[in-house]
Amino acid sequence: MRVAGCPGSGGAAGIMRPIEVSASPRRSSSLAASTVVLVVGSIDGTALGPVLDKAHAAGIKVIAYDRLLNDTDSVDYYVTFDNYKVGQLQGQFIKDQIANMKTPVTLEPFAGSPDDNNAKYFFSGAWDILLPMIQDGTITVPSGKDPKSDDEWQSIGILGWGSDKAQAEMENRLNSFYSDGSKVGIVLSPNDSLALGIAQALEGAGYTPGDEYPLLTGQDCDAANVKNLVAGKQSMDIFKNTEKLGDETAKMVDEILSGKEVEVNDTKTYDNGKKVVPTYLLTPEVVTKDNAKEVLVDSGYYKASDIGL
Repeated sequence: MRVAGCPGSGGAAGIMRPIEVSASPRRSSSLAASTVVLVVGSIDGTALGPVLDKAHAAGIKVIAYDRLLNDTDSVDYYVTFDNYKVGQLQGQFIKDQIANMKTPVTLEPFAGSPDDNNAKYFFSGAWDILLPMIQDGTITVPSGKDPKSDDEWQSIGILGWGSDKAQAEMENRLNSFYSDGSKVGIVLSPNDSLALGIAQALEGAGYTPGDEYPLLTGQDCDAANVKNLVAGKQSMDIFKNTEKLGDETAKMVDEILSGKEVEVNDTKTYDNGKKVVPTYLLTPEVVTKDNAKEVLVDSGYYKASDIGL
């Protein structure tokens, strides 16, 4: 038996590299007859329907890895981090810090790529905490780029998660809405790629680490961002240990192959447009300058020298 996307399908190491399946007849015909589980790390979660349908018709179980496969019945399970929780952790961190700040506090929110299914969950998690604080006047958004509901998140999305696009957008907001000498107090960035560009824009506008530097969020704990965290150019990050994601995927594959009941912990949230996909959610973790060594170095994920410690 064979697990597609896993070199040798002998264990967790193979699961760490799920395949991106092309929506082409050539790719679909290349699935070995002995394949029984297909792990798909999808870039475009809506383009694979015919390939997945063919796999499903052949009795192959399909696992969506990290990003949901949309608009298809031919997906059996989904394994990912709790993406709504990621946003909640960012939003709660901001709320907790505002308790020690003079209000109203200025905020500039960003959202992820409009074509990324995960981005809406990141934003919704944070916005469900922050929007009530905008409505009661605790937070103001000088640019006016504050969606009135979770459903409007794409209006502030940064296509492709580009650092350069985030930098340009932040520069535009600073030049257009803060030219009178007022300062931005908080920037909600859903991930590290955007946070890098935003930090560059802040530096270019004369912001330096210290008490006057804006609170800036992130996600992924990329090495460059953790260095910024240590240097005071980013306030927090979210760690999603991809080794644990790989291990959980391997466990799910093993359960399918052995005929055991597949463990999931969410059967309500992830509607792909055709069905609610049974999901296993892993828990993300907040990282700050204070616990970066414990979480990222002591665990063996990074060497201290990799992240400026």
